[in-house]
Amino acid sequence: MKTIDCRGQQCPQPVIQTRKLMLEEPGSILEVLVDDQACQDNVSRLATTMGYNIEVQESGAATRLELSPGKKPEQKGSTVSATGPRIIFIGSDQMGSGDPELGRILMKNFIFTLTEADLVPDAIYLVNSGVRMTISGSEFLEPLEELANRGVDIASCGLCLEFFDAKDALAVGRTSNMLELVNALEGAGNIIRL
Repeated sequence: MKTIDCRGQQCPQPVIQTRKLMLEEPGSILEVLVDDQACQDNVSRLATTMGYNIEVQESGAATRLELSPGKKPEQKGSTVSATGPRIIFIGSDQMGSGDPELGRILMKNFIFTLTEADLVPDAIYLVNSGVRMTISGSEFLEPLEELANRGVDIASCGLCLEFFDAKDALAVGRTSNMLELVNALEGAGNIIRL
């Protein structure tokens, strides 16, 4: 039995580590140690989705989740397959509205988690303050570079880079323009807007 100690870790790390081990060692029984309810719920949801049975044991401040392979549940409902590229449209360096610091943390977690996904988008288009994610010194550079290395087209609005006086600071991806963005969005099969 493999053990993953996720105590003290914040989202999305416990789920990412658990999923990675499930994929590396399918059919193995796993033990995951967590220390908060949100991590327990998130890992349990993942396990259920991946067809694992869950046994929960409370032990002081820690919770032990024993995950054993079972039967993967059937998908409910119909899936609609769209034709055309998958595009993520990012209009800010923050996710959601509210506290700016939390928004940047959430966006960083999203981009990092995207690097762990089996299926990555075809392109990420960044506008407005979203272009700050692609310039020198940005805390987003490493996961964006990893996505670019996996074939994701990272395109930052040239006008936006100029507005933030950052055209020469572009560190990942390329410069784009509004006409290209409009054409890309019109031809997209799937658009995720952040």
